[in-house]
Amino acid sequence: MPSSQIGQISKIMELILFTKPQSVLDIGIGFGKYGFLCREYLELWDGRNQYNDWQRRIDGIEVFPNYITPLQKIIYNNIFIGNSLEVLPEIDFIYDLIILVDVIEHFDIDEGKQLLYECSRKSKAIIIATPIIASPQGDAFGNPYERHKSQWTKNHFESFENKVFIPDNASLLCYIRFDQVQTTEAPKPAFAMNT
Repeated sequence: MPSSQIGQISKIMELILFTKPQSVLDIGIGFGKYGFLCREYLELWDGRNQYNDWQRRIDGIEVFPNYITPLQKIIYNNIFIGNSLEVLPEIDFIYDLIILVDVIEHFDIDEGKQLLYECSRKSKAIIIATPIIASPQGDAFGNPYERHKSQWTKNHFESFENKVFIPDNASLLCYIRFDQVQTTEAPKPAFAMNT
């Protein structure tokens, strides 16, 4: 469905705030929750006194155009419609951060690894959240792309050197850096870090 686990929101937002991105690409925007939260916490909490003076680029990719409403059009600078494996290579921009929240399980493992490779070419960091147990899921809201096709584990990310896993009861949360920042400098939020 065009949503995600509620328990991971604060952890993901702490990672986003740690990254301090000037540009974000939200792959699989669904309802637009993370675009909205990025807009709020990256724009309104930076000390400026101008409301609605957006200075960050927040883009999104959505494969299912029926999810796009006026809400997402207000939040995102650009919304690209299509399969992220096809859309991402065509975007002529390098983002500070790409977020893949409850998206990668909708690809088979090989496609998911290809998506991560494309993300590594288009960003300095990635946040990935995927269910620890990807329960069977078929079409939802008329969207055939909602099907769960894979189950991801920490082993699937072994080829990435600069990564950390954030403990969570429901989701596998992985933060990967590509811009020479070592994960030993990872955020020190209220939760423990496992590498």
